[in-house]
Amino acid sequence: MKVVLISLDQLWEDKKGNQKQVEDALMLIENTGVSWAIFPEMTLTGFTMNINKCSENISCSTSIDFFTKQAVKHNIYLSFGMILKSETKATNNLITISPTGEILANYIKIHPFSYAGENKYYDKGTKLCKTMVSDALVGFSICYDLRFPELFQALSKSCKVIVNIANWPKNRRLHWETLIRARAIENQVFFIGVNRIGTDKNGLEYEKSSMVVDPKGDLVSEELVKENISLFTIDSSFVDEYRSSFPVKEDRQVELYKQIL
Repeated sequence: MKVVLISLDQLWEDKKGNQKQVEDALMLIENTGVSWAIFPEMTLTGFTMNINKCSENISCSTSIDFFTKQAVKHNIYLSFGMILKSETKATNNLITISPTGEILANYIKIHPFSYAGENKYYDKGTKLCKTMVSDALVGFSICYDLRFPELFQALSKSCKVIVNIANWPKNRRLHWETLIRARAIENQVFFIGVNRIGTDKNGLEYEKSSMVVDPKGDLVSEELVKENISLFTIDSSFVDEYRSSFPVKEDRQVELYKQIL
C-alpha cells in the first residue's frame, strides 16, 4: 500500500485557505499510485480552542462534505482531523473516508492535552477506533495520545498499522520521534505519524517530522513529492512475518498488569 503524508503549513482557523492547500496537494499526487492520504490534526483550522467558530455538526459538516468529494474525485482513502460539536463542548476527531465517499472511522481523541487547556474545551473520547484501509486493519490516535502506551497495546491486538495525526511543536520533536519508534517497536506494527509545519497563531513553531516506522523500529524510506509531501510504501504482511519470528506479545502478563495498574 502506498501512503502519502501531507505536512500542511496550516493557516490559522482558515478553512477555505486550508482546503485550497489540500486540493493542491492531492493534485500533486494524482498519478503516483497512492492509496491513502493522511493530514495533520485539526486539518482545516490548526490546533485551536475556538470551538464556537470552528466546530461543526456531523450531520451537516462542510468539512466532511469537502473531504468526501476529494476522496471520490481522486479515488483515494483520506484521513483528516476536525472539530465536531458535542452535547457539552466539542470533540477533537480523526475521520477516515473511503474512495467511494463512505465514512469508515470517526475517532475521538481519548487524551485531551490538559497542559494546553484542551480538556476545558474538548470532551474526551471513550472508545478505540479502527477500520480497514486498503489491505490493512488500521488503528487511530491523535497527538497527545502518543504518550499513553496502553492505548496502542489494545489497538495492536488486531491492527497492523497505527496512525497518529498531530500538531506537535518543534521544541518537543525528540519526544515525537522517540515515542513513535517506541510504539512501533513495542507493538510490532507500522506506525505512521503525521505532523504539521510552520508557525501557529500562538507562536508555536513546527517542522517537518512526519514519518513511518516499521515493526522493527526502522524508518521506512520516503519519496518526496514536494518538501512537505512524502510517499511511503507499507507491506502490512510484514507485521505477521515479524511477529512470528519474534513473538513478544506472547510474553505479556495482562492479568498482572490489571492488578498493578
